[in-house]
Amino acid sequence: MSGMGIGLERNVVHMGFYLNSVFPFAGYQEMESDVYFVDKSLLVCELVPALGKRNRYFCITRPRRFGKSVMANMVGAFFEIDVDGRSLFADLAIAKEDIYEKHLNKHNVIYIDFSKIPEKLDDYQSYIDRISDGIKQDFLQAYPELKFDKDMAVWDILFYVFQKTNDKFIFVMDEWDAVFQLPFVTEDNKKEYLLFLKTLLKDQVYVELAYMTGVLPIAKYSDGSELNMFVEYSMATRAKFSEYFGFLDSEVDKLYETYLSVEQKPKITREDLRIWYDGYFTKSGNRIYNPRSVVCALTDNELANYWTSSGTYDSVFTYIKNNVAEVREDLPLLFAGETVRSDIQEYAATAMQLNTKDEIYSAMVVYGLLTYENGCVSIPNKELKDSFANTMKKEKSLGYIYNLARESIKMVNATLAGDIKTMAEILKFAHDTESPIFSYNSEIELSTVVNLVYLAARNEYRVEREDKAGEGYVDFIFYPECKSADAFILELKIDSTPEEAIQQIRDKNYVLRFKGKLGEKPKYTGKVLAVGISYDKKTKVHSCKVEILE
Repeated sequence: MSGMGIGLERNVVHMGFYLNSVFPFAGYQEMESDVYFVDKSLLVCELVPALGKRNRYFCITRPRRFGKSVMANMVGAFFEIDVDGRSLFADLAIAKEDIYEKHLNKHNVIYIDFSKIPEKLDDYQSYIDRISDGIKQDFLQAYPELKFDKDMAVWDILFYVFQKTNDKFIFVMDEWDAVFQLPFVTEDNKKEYLLFLKTLLKDQVYVELAYMTGVLPIAKYSDGSELNMFVEYSMATRAKFSEYFGFLDSEVDKLYETYLSVEQKPKITREDLRIWYDGYFTKSGNRIYNPRSVVCALTDNELANYWTSSGTYDSVFTYIKNNVAEVREDLPLLFAGETVRSDIQEYAATAMQLNTKDEIYSAMVVYGLLTYENGCVSIPNKELKDSFANTMKKEKSLGYIYNLARESIKMVNATLAGDIKTMAEILKFAHDTESPIFSYNSEIELSTVVNLVYLAARNEYRVEREDKAGEGYVDFIFYPECKSADAFILELKIDSTPEEAIQQIRDKNYVLRFKGKLGEKPKYTGKVLAVGISYDKKTKVHSCKVEILE
């Protein structure tokens, strides 16, 4: 079956590079065969009602590695004519829906991955000509009975085909924004590209559906009417499609069950996955996990920072360097697990010239470096906290934050050695900075400083704040990655004494965290240290104490 209009209907069997390409089918087939596959095929149900309708243009933006390409491949594989979709979809949720038989492999699909760049390509015109000429060539082969003028524009050819055959086409376009990150693309080129997409898609009768994905929002670039036919769905601003990108808790539960069944010596706990990769919020209120990181961790049987394995645009410092002075004040708070108020402007994230704090945070939300909920931004999980920590340890322009991060190695060593004099000196050094967050009006502000002066500990420890332990909640617990290393429990006090802090650790029996369940061998075999830190607001003196817990 082809288009949805009246007139002569025709099947287009030709398998081209863009037209009815084998690529989306093969790509989705590869993902579906993976042991850690998650079925999100019901996305198709959201698209079918729009086929041939006025509101048939969808742009879905998400951070990298949130499953956009997987879903683009799925959409192409489901609709595309002349592939055996039943081999992929028969056991998936979509097969139980009424639309399945009617639409499975019944449509012509033009699939474009804008991130596919040939070797030695160094100018925009060659980039876009490759795509245009490729589509033209596919149509020349698919419709040999039609007489095309080789100089016709690609949209003129598509319209001519529609006139003669009534065939319509579903456009699936992945990584629509890849062009904006190519080093040779100028501002004029960007305008030309938007005009290309507009002319190809807007109000064209041959477009049965347009499904477009990317990281960057389109609004910044389409100030006028270029791409205003698209409805844009981002993670922070629209609820629709939320469940199809990223993993829900229930989906990770099932993946973890699979992991336990296939892994002979599992090293990852279910809680580990939450700590490392959860923490993103959607407009619908769902918490979601970074899907690529979860799958990589389970596949490798190893918790690691999989975020850093791609692109300069994912670098924390790429954004904060544009306004270090203003953002710098928030970094310790964010790192301490606090939220920071921000007026997210989704359109601002598309520019690298970010001038205000809100624009910077907008960009960081779009790229997944921060998450956004109820008017506030925060760091979503340990994976991203580690990325922030690395930035704070190596970027000198961060000033006092960089200096404190460098001192943190001394702080960790002093704590393990019970050197309370050095500990107090480092805390005084932190307090004597000019930052207003170090005024210590509350334990939150003191805990913010503690996060910084123990930054180096995150290389060898899993640091948990306000963790449930024993009979109450403790300020910090440092779980060593090496199970034979010394652990420590840290309690903070304002206008009190470190002895009182340590007594609280003992009274609340916080050490139970390291004892393991009754009858089991303890996971941690090193010493457990009780660390008390206090600050007297009158004398402005820090006091520290370290004791070994039995």
